[in-house]
Amino acid sequence: MAKIKKASESLTVMTNIVLPNDTNQLRNLFGGELLARMDRCASISATRHCERRVVTASVNHVSFDHPIPEGGIVVMESKVSRAFSTSMEIYVDVWLDDPINHKKIQTNKGIYTFVAVDEFNRPIPIPEMQPETDLEKERYAAALRRKELSLILSGRMKPAESVELKKLFQEPS
Repeated sequence: MAKIKKASESLTVMTNIVLPNDTNQLRNLFGGELLARMDRCASISATRHCERRVVTASVNHVSFDHPIPEGGIVVMESKVSRAFSTSMEIYVDVWLDDPINHKKIQTNKGIYTFVAVDEFNRPIPIPEMQPETDLEKERYAAALRRKELSLILSGRMKPAESVELKKLFQEPS
């Protein structure tokens, strides 16, 4: 697959309001409800990138930094941060938008991994991804370190085989 795609081509923005049925006893958005919304947003970005069916392979990280209250407007932005051979990492940023007071607070972020699959649910190759902005380049580089760490922790890679993680711990020459 020779085509190289830009991260911006996978940008997905979803906006919702938090309704009473979406909240916990504190009248804030349920964490599980937010995870499901983030997964849907990331799924669209993954599909836009590879133009194939995709499945969620893992939720690698989610932070819950600020509660989202009932009635709050939630804006999720997702993009592919890096594409590997058949999988891609998707970064999701979540914001609480207050258009009345002109404030936007980042409440959450998450990192998801998706795999493109064929009609038999077997992994298939996907296009490479080219970052453009400084943030995209930072997330692109970090994605390889996260992938290596995941492979080491799952026993599918030996620590000595790591390239990017070793760089973090080597003494400068």
